[in-house]
Amino acid sequence: MTSTPRTSDAPHTSDAPDTTDAPDTSDASATAGTAVTTDSPDLRAQLDSLTTEAFRPELAEIDRLSTLEIATLMNGEDAGVPGAVARQLPVIAAAIDALAARMGRGGRLVYAGAGTAGRLGVLDASECPPTFNTDPAQVVGLIAGGPPAMVTSVEGAEDSADLARADLDALALTADDAVVGVSASGRTPYAIGAVEHARRIGALTIGLACNPGSALAAAADHGIEIVVGPELITGSTRLKAGTAQKLVLNMLSTITMIRLGKTYGNLMVDVRASNEKLRARSRRIVALATGATDEEIERALAGSGGEVKDAILSILAGVDAPTAARLLAENRGHLREALAAARG
Repeated sequence: MTSTPRTSDAPHTSDAPDTTDAPDTSDASATAGTAVTTDSPDLRAQLDSLTTEAFRPELAEIDRLSTLEIATLMNGEDAGVPGAVARQLPVIAAAIDALAARMGRGGRLVYAGAGTAGRLGVLDASECPPTFNTDPAQVVGLIAGGPPAMVTSVEGAEDSADLARADLDALALTADDAVVGVSASGRTPYAIGAVEHARRIGALTIGLACNPGSALAAAADHGIEIVVGPELITGSTRLKAGTAQKLVLNMLSTITMIRLGKTYGNLMVDVRASNEKLRARSRRIVALATGATDEEIERALAGSGGEVKDAILSILAGVDAPTAARLLAENRGHLREALAAARG
C-alpha cells in the first residue's frame, strides 16, 4: 500500500457515533440495526476534543450583530479555507496520482460519507458524466442511508460500518477501484468502515477529514486532513469544513480527469452535449481548440455524432470521423497523443 504524510497519526480511541457530519439522530436506528446512545459522556468528551466542534466564546453574541457584520465575519472565516487546503497539497497530489493510475486501468472512484460529507460526494460524482462524459458507474457517490439521505436525516445510518460494507459489496468493489471516505470529524463509522473494507479488498483508499489525527486518515492509504478550525456556528460542519471538502473533491475528480485525457488544455473536450446550452458549449470548445469556421465546426460535429474530441481531431489532423475515432481509441482517449500520432 502507498502511504503519504499526514497531519497526525494519533490512534482512533472510540467507535462511538459521530454527529458532526449529519443532523442529530435518535437513540436507536432501524436503518442501521444498531442501538446508539447519542448523549453519552464519552461521546461528549470526544466532540469536545474536535477542532470542528470547538466553541468560540468571542462569537457568543453573534445573533446580536447586524446582517452585514455577520456576513463579513462569515466571509473572513471562509477566506482561510484555501490556505488550509494549500498546506495539504502534496498529500492531495499523491492521492490523485494513485487514483488516476487505478482509473486508468478501468477502476472506479467511489465516495462514501454521511450527512453533508456524503452529499458533497454524491454531488461531485453526479457532475462527472455531463462534464467529462464518464459512465455514471465510473464515479459513484455513496451516502449513509441511501438516496433518501440526500434530502432528509436517515437515523443511525452514519453510525454503521456494516452499512458501508454492504453498500460497497453491492457495487462489487474490486482491487482496481478507489474509495474516498469523507467525514469532517474524521471519526464517522460509515466513512471509516468504507475505507477499512475497501482496503481489505485491495482497493485504493483515501480519507478526507477536517480534524488532525483522525481515525479516517489513519485508516486510509492516503490521509488528507484539512484543518479549518472551529466553525462560526459551533459544530455546523456544512460551513468551513464543507467548503474545504468541496475544494478537495473538486481537485480529486478534476485533476484525475485531466490525467485521463478528459481535457485538451483547459477545454472540456469530453463534455456531453445533452441540452442546448451544452451543444452551444461544444461548438464553442471546438472553435477555441481549432480556430475553424462555423461551417467546418458543424460539419465535423455532425460527422462525429456530436463528439467534441473527435471533431477537434478531425479538423486539426485533417482526418475523417472514423479515423479520428480510431486514433483516439488507440491512444486511450488522449487528444494530444492522438494528434501526435496522426501527424506522424
